[in-house]
Amino acid sequence: ALVLLLCALRAGGTELTFELPDSDKQCFHQELERGLKFTLDYQVVITGGHYDVDCYVEDPNGRMIYKETKKQYDSFPHRTEVKGVYTFCFSNEFSTFSHKTVYFDFQVGDEPPILPDMSNRVTALTQMESACVTIHEALNTVIDSQTHYRLREAQDRSRAEDLNGRVSYWSVGETLILFVVSIGQVMLLKSFFTEKRPGSGGAGT
Repeated sequence: ALVLLLCALRAGGTELTFELPDSDKQCFHQELERGLKFTLDYQVVITGGHYDVDCYVEDPNGRMIYKETKKQYDSFPHRTEVKGVYTFCFSNEFSTFSHKTVYFDFQVGDEPPILPDMSNRVTALTQMESACVTIHEALNTVIDSQTHYRLREAQDRSRAEDLNGRVSYWSVGETLILFVVSIGQVMLLKSFFTEKRPGSGGAGT
């Protein structure tokens, strides 16, 4: 697959955007410990026919723990029950002519507390600590919103460029047709005013 974007934005998480050709399948593998939480968010963006793919996740024993067909986007949270390599695949095998551009965000593990010993505290948070927690949650919301709008912007830009290309081709076609019709009209009018000379067929005596 052609990697368009690969970056790790948060601890334990990876974002990836890749092209999925028609009649093809792309799988990713991740080794995880038992009892570890992970979340898989995915969306078909930018290009891709009806913007849908098949997605499934298998545990190390080959058991299917998630499967969806022809989905544009979805989110799958799960806590591992066995240790080993987990496999998640995106399939475009049902499409014979349109490739897809797929984005996914794979987050592993619980988010660490922003304050030390926050989970073991028995006293209430101070006003400053509460403000820090609120700001942290708001920043996470902003990150998710920015990712969503960035994907929407890329999708809308692709549609606008495709529409612009179609309008350009239509304009060129109209210009050629107008040019041919104009030449035809000129030649037709010219034939109306062309003097036809009679043939000289007289015999001399």
